[in-house]
Amino acid sequence: MSESQSATVASIRQLRTQIPGPKSRELHAAREKAVSSGFGVTSPIFIDHVEGSMLVDVDDNKLIDFASGIAVTSVGAANPKVAEAVAAQAKSAIHTCFMVTEYQGFVDVCAKLNELTPGDFDKRSALFTSGAEAIENAVKIARAYTGRPAVVVLDHAYHGRTHMTMSMTAKNVPYKQGFGPFATEVYRTPTAYGFRWPNGRENAASEALAMLKEMVLTQIGAGNVACIVAEPIAGEGGFIAPEPGFLKGVQDFAREHGIVFVADEIQTGFARTGTLFASEFENIEPDLITTAKALGGGMPISAVTGRAEIMNAAPVGGIGGTYAGNPVACAAALAAIEVIESDDLVGRAKQIEAVAMPRLESFVQSSPYVGEARGRGAMLAIEFVTDDGITPNADAAKKVAAQANSQGVLTLTCGTFGNVIRLLPPLIISDEELDEGLDVIGEAIDAL
Repeated sequence: MSESQSATVASIRQLRTQIPGPKSRELHAAREKAVSSGFGVTSPIFIDHVEGSMLVDVDDNKLIDFASGIAVTSVGAANPKVAEAVAAQAKSAIHTCFMVTEYQGFVDVCAKLNELTPGDFDKRSALFTSGAEAIENAVKIARAYTGRPAVVVLDHAYHGRTHMTMSMTAKNVPYKQGFGPFATEVYRTPTAYGFRWPNGRENAASEALAMLKEMVLTQIGAGNVACIVAEPIAGEGGFIAPEPGFLKGVQDFAREHGIVFVADEIQTGFARTGTLFASEFENIEPDLITTAKALGGGMPISAVTGRAEIMNAAPVGGIGGTYAGNPVACAAALAAIEVIESDDLVGRAKQIEAVAMPRLESFVQSSPYVGEARGRGAMLAIEFVTDDGITPNADAAKKVAAQANSQGVLTLTCGTFGNVIRLLPPLIISDEELDEGLDVIGEAIDAL
């Protein structure tokens, strides 16, 4: 065992082998013979089980999780209440298809979403399986309601991997390259990305809003726009929180012109940002809101929730899906929501920000390669730049992430330019685990 590995035995992490270890490498070799190479992998580590918020791999290494399965396992990747709910429902019925024979879990999840999502108005919900499926159906519902074709999205957006959601996604590689042609009537406009706004952060919100309005009014025609779809914090695009006032302005403009405003809260929803939904930060009340990821506590389920008159515009049979709102996934969702509420994970996300953000900001001060620390709650990021302070530096982000992963701290990169490391720890992570993970990232930054 190396000196660095022996030093970590007494720590929260447990590194018994190199990362990845021999068993993981053996399994990864088998994977390469069985699985399409089109599936990417952050780190070729095979997980055996989960202990609280720690991941234990097949080589018995214990890893600090700063990924949460891409914001899915907010209540933990093996939460006992979610596991018990899944097991109980699986014994009763694994699947019937809600469009064939109904079951209460589907109705209960919809009722809970109607209650919890922003907006004091009559709502309806529809359940699906993946986040991309939720976005596709939100677009379908908005088109059915308005009778209009056009969809407006923002720079740095990520909405999924299906044909329509690929078309709505900004980044070409790896999400779109070689998969065209794409859907028509999708229009893109800048978002208020303060760190990179040419005329300064203070002008980003007003200028980005003016550009959106100009596009809708003069290039598309407001009467042709079915919906504007926006992430309250851009996820894959780099954890970009638009400058205050921008999204509220977009919502108000949409309502003025009969355009459906859709908030994509698939990554931001369910306590991740220190509010139950990120839209609450600016008191936004979306006409439609899409959720997935943390909704199911690890099980595949997604939803579209919104104004009753809009949701009911889809013709009977026009929305649905064989696995939509699967009963086991519904049981998991109800249990996950119960844990979020009973354990005050909204408050915990705020505590995570209070612990982590000063550390991330210290990296900005100590390293010329860290341009900005940003985010809300437990959805935080650092953006890497060259020593000019602004040019994207994807190489630095990759090096820091690789070093952290090799030392047992599972991290993810993101960003349109590939130069952002994002932190998405489970909301049940301890302060000690959080601090140790940040120590490892700090050491990797220093090594640059």
